[in-house]
Amino acid sequence: MRDKVRFDIQLLLPGLPDEHDACADRLSELIVANQGIEKAHVRDGEFCIHFDTSKISFDKVRSLVTTAGAELGSRYGHLLLKSSPMYARHARTIRGRMAAIRGVVDVGVAVDGIIRIEFDKRIADESAVLFAISGLGIAVERLPAKHVPAAVEEEPKSVQAEAEKHDHKHGGVFGANTELIFAILCGVLLLVGWILSITTDLSPGVLLPIYLASYFFGGYYTVIESIQKLRIKQLEIDFLMLFAAVGAAVLGNWAEGALLLFLFSLSHSLEHYAMGRARRAIEALSELVPETAIVRRNGTTQSVHVDDLIVGDVVIVKPNERIAVDGFVIKGESSVDQSPITGESVPVDKRAVDDVDAAVEAIRKLPAEHRVFAGTINQSGALEVQVTRPATESMLARVVTMVHEAETQQSKTQRFAENFERVFVPIVLASVVALLFAWVVVNEPFSASFYRAMAVLVAASPCALAISTPSAVLSGVARAARGGVLIKGGAPLEDLGRVVAIAFDKTGTLTQGRPRLTDIVPTENSTRAELLETAIAAESLSDHPLAAAIVRDGKEALGLASGQDLPHAENLQSITGRGLSADIDGQKVYIGKRHLFTEVAGAPLPSSIVEATDRLEHTGRTTMIVRLGDQYLGVLGVMDTPRESAKTTVTQLRELGIDRMIMLSGDNQIVANAVAQEVGIDEAWGDLMPVDKVDSIKRLRGEGDVAMIGDGVNDAPAMAHATVGVAMGAAGSDVALETADVALMADSLSNLPFAIGLSRATNRIIKQNLWISLGMVAMLVPATLLGLSIGPAVVLHEGSTIVVVLNALRLLAFKKP
Repeated sequence: MRDKVRFDIQLLLPGLPDEHDACADRLSELIVANQGIEKAHVRDGEFCIHFDTSKISFDKVRSLVTTAGAELGSRYGHLLLKSSPMYARHARTIRGRMAAIRGVVDVGVAVDGIIRIEFDKRIADESAVLFAISGLGIAVERLPAKHVPAAVEEEPKSVQAEAEKHDHKHGGVFGANTELIFAILCGVLLLVGWILSITTDLSPGVLLPIYLASYFFGGYYTVIESIQKLRIKQLEIDFLMLFAAVGAAVLGNWAEGALLLFLFSLSHSLEHYAMGRARRAIEALSELVPETAIVRRNGTTQSVHVDDLIVGDVVIVKPNERIAVDGFVIKGESSVDQSPITGESVPVDKRAVDDVDAAVEAIRKLPAEHRVFAGTINQSGALEVQVTRPATESMLARVVTMVHEAETQQSKTQRFAENFERVFVPIVLASVVALLFAWVVVNEPFSASFYRAMAVLVAASPCALAISTPSAVLSGVARAARGGVLIKGGAPLEDLGRVVAIAFDKTGTLTQGRPRLTDIVPTENSTRAELLETAIAAESLSDHPLAAAIVRDGKEALGLASGQDLPHAENLQSITGRGLSADIDGQKVYIGKRHLFTEVAGAPLPSSIVEATDRLEHTGRTTMIVRLGDQYLGVLGVMDTPRESAKTTVTQLRELGIDRMIMLSGDNQIVANAVAQEVGIDEAWGDLMPVDKVDSIKRLRGEGDVAMIGDGVNDAPAMAHATVGVAMGAAGSDVALETADVALMADSLSNLPFAIGLSRATNRIIKQNLWISLGMVAMLVPATLLGLSIGPAVVLHEGSTIVVVLNALRLLAFKKP
């Protein structure tokens, strides 16, 4: 008998960039190698295994998968490096050369110089890989990454120093702009030669040195690039351009060949500049943190470098200064401009915590009014901030690292363009070779056939195609990061713009996530105080938001400053989707929904409890029934108010054309309907367990692409099954930052329309660039076959490359709705 089982791929391989990562393929290969396993593949965030139950059991399959995932995690290491910005063809060359290094199993290279390397630790360690990279003549710096141990953090300095001895790309005696200078010199010499040829009677032999010099400056980097590619057995556009220029020279058309090299090198230089500009937009985030901070140690204040700050230090932040660390306020009140991190346009009020020791114990649960982040700007008042993370692990540092990692992840369109180019270039070469023999069929001299073949070679080279997608993706990711949205790669960036439906989690997403205890209804046999004391004692053991509301507001209702007068509760057990149980003075206490009491032993619900529950739920309350032993103490009503930004966000999303929005909630249907109506959402699906949310997303995906918006914690399974998982409040949640495809850094939905609008704009620009690049090839090839000369073909061909780069850069100026 055949069966299949699915596992969450992120649980098996934590931190997997996307489904196309090499580790996912390796996991499939390891599992399929076992007897009884028929097929294993990754799809929609799940690792699916088809197996024969007569040959292997489910428990064995689960054991194999768990073991294989752990083995892969410990076997493969990762490096994140930074080189100079490069054009797309150079990026592919570097990727090919690094892939050939012993031990390297996967390489990703972005056009702005970010390089991600995965290597097999059994074959090579980090120092060996870095040493091999230095031998390639590529200057690199090490970027911080979650995969990289701190023990080798000093290694990149020696790598960079060694590589600088060999690096010639975009460098040399003129500095970083050598290629642009060479392109300009090529153009100047070409212009001089052309002017002399039409204004004087100088012989071609006298003009030849000028054109040769022009060829040298225009073709210098093209020759280097072609040699590098031939070493790794790649045949791409650079070689075609060089071949065409040499062909023009053979025919005596030196001016046309020089024009080809001039425009080709000039377009590369401008492309290089554009990628550098997109990269600087990202690096500007890193520069937000001041280099020093004033810290109070041993009763004195001193200025120290931010890298020397340790957890527990107290940093003094003066008015109008940038905050240097992640931490919480222990003294003072002020407003903080968090726009560099979260994209929020309005400063956020901050105040000191009431209890420093308690704040340290529950740092991840601290409200936003107490927490501050490195790179944000303090405004009117002075603050004292206790450090909670080293500078290298601050939220800003992690965002920059994740953006860098995202740049190396290819989108579907990018992979299509590369695969198309890989097939298309050999076809072009074969066609050009065939055209060289046109004189055999057509009555014309060989020189005419050769010239036409060179013109077709120029026309058919897909230069613009190579840069059309990566330039748009890089600009889109950079603009999103500046706007407080972290998009983890080209695939989520493209996918988000294609969604036709959005599913929202209710609690903490559409609502404040800070519910209030609004109703206390004891039974006839109980008192208000007994009901609250029992509920507070049990709920104080839980970290659920509803539990926090009962404890906080219940104590206030009883006038308690601490829990010392409360009954002692222990042995908390969470009953997923239903409630909880605990022990108080030897008796079992149950707190939860009415469904909980149909599933546990004990007395049935009294009619008075049922009536009170119905009444509260019809007013939009979430209800919790409390039972101690066999005695029902009463019902508590809790209400979570919608976020102020929710209704505006829903309206903006409708304006963007997203008509279907669904709210998913574990609350009863009446409560769900009340919240949905208030924020403007038409569909509300209530009474959902976590597994039901996953099934809901699967059902929605059957109708089209869907995005799931949640907090990244209990919503992670549903987010993993959506086309795109979007987490909000990532600036305050490590889990949200790690699990989502897209993370809204602010604890607000206001950036969601911006993210979707930017994604749609990126998709439009990618399509425009593809039409421009492929359309130019489709137009020029027949034109050159019909007699268009090399000169105009070169101008149009290289002009299209410049157009697609400038078109992509428009994304950096994308404005929020």
